[in-house]
Amino acid sequence: MTERDVSSWSSEHLRQLLLSVRVEGPEGVCQVTDINKLDGEASINNRKGKLFFFYEWQLRANWLGTASSGVKYRGTVDVSNLSDENDEDDLDISVSLCKDQPSTPLLDLMKRAGIKEVRRALGEYVRQLKSEFSQGMILPTTDGPKQPPPETTKKNQVKTNKTQISATTKCTSSPSPKSSPGPAPCPTGVHIPTCSFNLRETFQTSADELYRTFINQEFVQVFTRSVAVVDGRRGGKFQLLDGSVSGEFTQLVPDQRIEMRWRFKTWPSEHYATVSLELQDRGDETELKMECHGVPAGEEDSTREGWTRFYFQAIKQTFGY
Repeated sequence: MTERDVSSWSSEHLRQLLLSVRVEGPEGVCQVTDINKLDGEASINNRKGKLFFFYEWQLRANWLGTASSGVKYRGTVDVSNLSDENDEDDLDISVSLCKDQPSTPLLDLMKRAGIKEVRRALGEYVRQLKSEFSQGMILPTTDGPKQPPPETTKKNQVKTNKTQISATTKCTSSPSPKSSPGPAPCPTGVHIPTCSFNLRETFQTSADELYRTFINQEFVQVFTRSVAVVDGRRGGKFQLLDGSVSGEFTQLVPDQRIEMRWRFKTWPSEHYATVSLELQDRGDETELKMECHGVPAGEEDSTREGWTRFYFQAIKQTFGY
């Protein structure tokens, strides 16, 4: 008999699947925003060539609802018995509003459609678990080398092909910005042609909520629908969209301004653009002004398209802003 611990793989995939849960109805839109409890374990046993899957999890997730009127509500989802002993239809899934939240029809939407989507996501976890680790039915022995976990399917990777967008851009030849201290520094004296562009977008939310959406790891994971690493402090690093985008926050003015060094992984090594996001609160909406400088020449269209699609449009579609 050989045994393999797949708890880490399971934890990551459960988070990804649950963060994709989103339901919409006449009442408004509800979206799972973060997982604040994920306790349990999972393993696979190979006994005489036959695989046995064992898993047991208890979890709690938070959801954010935006009513058709624009008012936002927060609640929780609890699952107490995700295990190999229970079928998908037997899972105990409960949804509720946070204690400080007033009554809202969005709770009925979550009970009617949200529980169904959570159940589907948990069932998909079980199917992926058995599919990924059943291939070949070969598991490592206790003395042999361990197999690497299956690669996470890449989602929402920013496209590198160019889309023609009519806009004015400024192109110059400038040195690549130096990276922070670390291995493989950027060679000094190397100049590459770069471009700049500006974007302007309006969001139906407050400046403080929009600010938090850009620098909070859980919010970023929700609107990108993938695992992300975001340290929302000055000097904090970020990596998202399966490593396609990375950078560092260089200046943060709460609810007003975000500045960062930003790069796409196909750009020249250690070359970063500088991006600033200025937020102007206009009561029931917030205007965002973006300035992006230092984009490699020839990449301005795909970069603009990436920001528009994978940041701005994704945030609006996910949170109803």
